[in-house]
Amino acid sequence: MTASPKTLTRILVVDDEPQILRTLRINLRVRQYEVFTAASATEALTVAATFPPDLVLLDLGLPDMDGMTVIEGLRGWTKVPIIVLSGRADSTDKVLALDAGADDYVTKPFGVDELLARMRAAVRRSSAAEDQPKIALGDLTVDLAAKRITRDGLPGDAGIRLTPTEWHLLEVLLRNPGKLLSQRQLLHDVWGPGYDNAAGNLRLYMAQLRRKVEPDPARPRWLITEPGMGYRFQPPEAAGLS
Repeated sequence: MTASPKTLTRILVVDDEPQILRTLRINLRVRQYEVFTAASATEALTVAATFPPDLVLLDLGLPDMDGMTVIEGLRGWTKVPIIVLSGRADSTDKVLALDAGADDYVTKPFGVDELLARMRAAVRRSSAAEDQPKIALGDLTVDLAAKRITRDGLPGDAGIRLTPTEWHLLEVLLRNPGKLLSQRQLLHDVWGPGYDNAAGNLRLYMAQLRRKVEPDPARPRWLITEPGMGYRFQPPEAAGLS
């Protein structure tokens, strides 16, 4: 059995299917989580305001309002991790949820073990210090503050050099460990407004980054593509969990 959570205690589960609410409530309480549930968007926002959660599991198909409204409502005042649980498998819905502020997207039906792994990854991301200046990737050390990558055993000036755009893209990914970032969000954050349709730019720079930091660029370990959705930085210690 998974060890009891240390940082995360309170989960808000939002779904209008009683069986899913019951299943998740049982599985999460067994693992020592405090669980609150809501069957509508209105109830979800009320419960979240009254008992601020440490993580939200959210269905998009709610009876009163679309789940996107819940994401937007929560993002108006909190950075709590939000994992969407939805039967909508279309990539458009996934991208819209991510752009609205969701941290991850799990398609129904799902396995409880996979969901728990994604929850742990989301918690690690949210509890990590945002100003962490150095990140280890194998034998590489990425110093975000100094904008420098060094390799073990080599002098500091003999490290890997990135262009300003490559640095910006890498920094956005590394400062959101485990979080699935949509193509649109990355294009907006790195290139700015007006580049929403410049997916070719993103693919090109991602390929360049992988050639510089991945041990095997054809089989990336850290800079992961999520087909039809976007990209994710998979921290070394989280490999294989999501």
